[in-house]
Amino acid sequence: MLTLFHSPGSCSDGIFLLLEEVGAEYEVEVIDLKTGGQRDPAFLARNPKGKVPSLMREDGSVLTEFQTIAYWLANHFDQAGVWPEQLESQSRTLEALDFIVGSVHMRGFTLVKVPQKFQLDAKGTEDLRAYGRSEVEKGLIQLSRMLGDALYLLGTFGIADAAIFYVLRWATQEGFDVPENLQDFLARMQERPAVQRLFG
Repeated sequence: MLTLFHSPGSCSDGIFLLLEEVGAEYEVEVIDLKTGGQRDPAFLARNPKGKVPSLMREDGSVLTEFQTIAYWLANHFDQAGVWPEQLESQSRTLEALDFIVGSVHMRGFTLVKVPQKFQLDAKGTEDLRAYGRSEVEKGLIQLSRMLGDALYLLGTFGIADAAIFYVLRWATQEGFDVPENLQDFLARMQERPAVQRLFG
């Protein structure tokens, strides 16, 4: 059985959703980031990076990094149809994942949520948070363009949509102005049975 090391409300929500979408048998071990659970020696023994999401497979090996775990799940559970067959669509999926995780999440939301990790001075912290907000705003505009009028990024639900899902939940929580087509996307996602089961 697979084990997801998961912190609710983090980007691991997207992998949690994918596990449910592909029909995997899995269990969840919650890692409380707020109390430093990622630095627990037992967790570090399995995942020296101390990061979530992390996925322990049946053989005991651990995968880390959102894009890698999502790709592995899509291909290991290929009957789920969350990985496209055509090279162009595969490339666009990876392009979207890299943008969402590398830019919107890491250069944007990381600075919005935890600027104090990078700057302890109060003024510097607020400057970083403001910069992070501007990066998120630009990222949401780009995601809106990428989605266009489609129901999902590539027409049908795929692994990049799970990443859009978690950043849009953050955007809503942080009070960002979310473009209308992304609001509609989030509403569709919230109607999916897997989302209903996991997040109500």
